[in-house]
Amino acid sequence: MKYLLRAVKYFVYICLLVTFLLLILVLVKAVSPDINVMFDQGWVSVGKIALMFAAVAAFYPLFGYKKQMAHVLGDLSDYRDDVVRCMEERGYRLETESGEAMTFRSKSLANRIFRMGEDRITVTKSLGGFEVEGLSRDIVRIVFALEYKLRDPETPEQ
Repeated sequence: MKYLLRAVKYFVYICLLVTFLLLILVLVKAVSPDINVMFDQGWVSVGKIALMFAAVAAFYPLFGYKKQMAHVLGDLSDYRDDVVRCMEERGYRLETESGEAMTFRSKSLANRIFRMGEDRITVTKSLGGFEVEGLSRDIVRIVFALEYKLRDPETPEQ
């Protein structure tokens, strides 16, 4: 269900973005406001473009969201304050905490709007470290930061 909701959100987002760009082009008189002049086949072209957007939106959540392991020794409770501090440094605030999981949301309202409310990062304790889930582009930098910040101090740096 979450996947379908994300795909619908992206479809609406892409459609609104292209509509906004076309509106700007019409307002500056770069293109005609008549759909039949703007597109070669008029409304048929609009339908084809919408199908293309639907295809892109259907596959984007596969690549846009992921889970990745942050290899850290110890319990989440041992590192709780460090994890919260690390996430706050990256623009996230603690939303919920339950047992072995913490959920963070972006502090920035603009970020939350541009990401269509899909700004949630979940850190869950698992074997060998923490499992971090959320937007792919954020996960990579967060996992690196957690591994760096929470590394074993007895391990020599290379």
